[in-house]
Amino acid sequence: MTTISNTERGAAKVMNRTDLTQRLVARLHKDEAVVGGIGHTNWDLWASGQRPQNFYMLGSMGLAAPIALGVAVAQPDRMVFALEGDGSLLMQVGALATIATVEPANLCVIVWDNEAFHITGGQKSLTATGADIVAMARGAGLTNSTWAADEAHFESLVDEALGGTTGPRLIAARIDMTKPAGTTDRDPVKIRLNFMSGIAPPDKEG
Repeated sequence: MTTISNTERGAAKVMNRTDLTQRLVARLHKDEAVVGGIGHTNWDLWASGQRPQNFYMLGSMGLAAPIALGVAVAQPDRMVFALEGDGSLLMQVGALATIATVEPANLCVIVWDNEAFHITGGQKSLTATGADIVAMARGAGLTNSTWAADEAHFESLVDEALGGTTGPRLIAARIDMTKPAGTTDRDPVKIRLNFMSGIAPPDKEG
């Protein structure tokens, strides 16, 4: 496994978002909640296997992390992942400071950084001109923020997050411009109801 300093973004390997999403989903075995940001982020999540604990964002940039924060606070015994693109996260970058202040141990934000607004035509995002997601997260108070050096390092970071004792954390991964593996079923009512069912606490008898 390659090692990398938390601030050496340029040394991180450019990887494939679909592959990394599949690696994440393969490690979920305890009804962990996953909130997928808009566009290709949740399309790959959908294609990696529909789970009732998945929430697929439709048309609201930057809200994956805030929604995941709400789930993590409401259900502290459930591990929660937010999957977000660099452009979307920069729309709501203040959420990082809120997460750092609330300090939910069960929350992990994963950021896919391809330096572009891929779904709208590939226009450059601010990470293409020097903005460093990990440096920004650390500056907001999320000290446990790291660039994934390669696929093996990404998997080890996910495993650490699943340990649930060192959160909140942020994992950033540089990704290529490969098209997503599928397209999400765009039925907001169905998505909402499935997610509500998937994270509903078990009925208590008596």
